[in-house]
Amino acid sequence: MNFISFLINGLSLGSIYAIIALGYTMVYGIAKMLNFAHGDVIMVGAFTVFWGVSMQGFDPFLSLLLSITICIILGVTIEFIAYRPLRGAASKLVVLITAIGVSYFLQNLALLIFGASTKSFTSIVPFGPVRLFDGQIIISSETLVTFAACLIIMTSLTLFIHKTKPGQAMLAVAEDKDAAQLMGINVNGTITLTFAIGSGLAAIAGVLLCSAYPVISPYTGAMPGIKAFIAAVFGGIGSIPGALIGGLLLGVIEILGRAYISTQLSDVIVFMVLIIVLLVKPTGLLGRKLQEKV
Repeated sequence: MNFISFLINGLSLGSIYAIIALGYTMVYGIAKMLNFAHGDVIMVGAFTVFWGVSMQGFDPFLSLLLSITICIILGVTIEFIAYRPLRGAASKLVVLITAIGVSYFLQNLALLIFGASTKSFTSIVPFGPVRLFDGQIIISSETLVTFAACLIIMTSLTLFIHKTKPGQAMLAVAEDKDAAQLMGINVNGTITLTFAIGSGLAAIAGVLLCSAYPVISPYTGAMPGIKAFIAAVFGGIGSIPGALIGGLLLGVIEILGRAYISTQLSDVIVFMVLIIVLLVKPTGLLGRKLQEKV
């Protein structure tokens, strides 16, 4: 029964990683850049709900909607101010350094507003845990909501991309920006929409993360953001199903490693997974090798 409990906890954590990984994989798949400030957008989303619920007494779901809205605006603003002017830069390193700069800016802004101390986060899930097999297995309400939210988000996003015109535009831009522009697709608008969706999902992931692990600080999004990036690489960065599979597998690996090997080495195990994947299959489980045009 302990193994089943660990497995459930792993799927819950993996669902959060999968939702976060979507932001990385969508931006990379379409804009061909890595937004390393994505983890700090998670922190902003969680702090918005913390401010609304704990400091202002707002309804939790109203606070969640406010969090999603603020993160969407933040993501679009970051893309417009920091990334769009560098889109044609000769070196991708410039964009990467800019993303790290945006990350530190958001962290220090949170430090100025909320301070460095860790604060207690109030879960937004309104019901209690579920008990199975006469109480031998207890599934927290946050676990159920997180896993359900992950499946709903993945299904909705897949349908959106394959069944709607904006989604088809995303696929076209991901394939060839120049050809898409010649066909009348608004490339800038499509990339902005991608950042908006990824940032909105980051807000949801941040709230779910802090509901399951009820503490928050300006550094809350840093390590989950890095692990979600590993999950995106694991599943095949640029692939939405890959983000789901990579996130779930990484969450299970981390929890099982923490339970059966060492709590201190659980993060090491996660990074070892990244190294092994890059050595054995650099494109990830569902990734495809890109043909370089010359």
